[in-house]
Amino acid sequence: MTRVLFVCLGNICRSPAAEGVVRSRLPDLGLDSAGTGGWHVGAPPYGPMQAAARARGHDLSDLRARQFDPSDFEAFELIFAMDAANLRDIEAQRPPGNATRVENFAELAGAAEVPDPYYTRDFEGCLDLIEACAEALSRRFAVPR
Repeated sequence: MTRVLFVCLGNICRSPAAEGVVRSRLPDLGLDSAGTGGWHVGAPPYGPMQAAARARGHDLSDLRARQFDPSDFEAFELIFAMDAANLRDIEAQRPPGNATRVENFAELAGAAEVPDPYYTRDFEGCLDLIEACAEALSRRFAVPR
């Protein structure tokens, strides 16, 4: 089973939303999410993000925030950052010699970043982009028939 990790700043908006959306499209992947910061460890996803996701059929209620850890490089085959700053923070923790792929999730849909709706308040726009990225990821993992 391929294991994929989604990472944002606090792990209460973008990365749990990405985990939930991708889980609904690719249930056979091993998915998790984390934040580069530890402010919200143990907290559920942000209420407005949960509500927006639920309205689209994505249940995030079982998710809890955790902080990214260098051991995640060994636990996952692919790590997606929600923006360039988080990608830099992830790479700064890469163990020497580790070759785990780390990518910018937004680039799957031709965007530079997944804007943080905690600050922008645009939960719908954030989910639109995450769903587009998830669709592109679905094509990447599609099984030829």
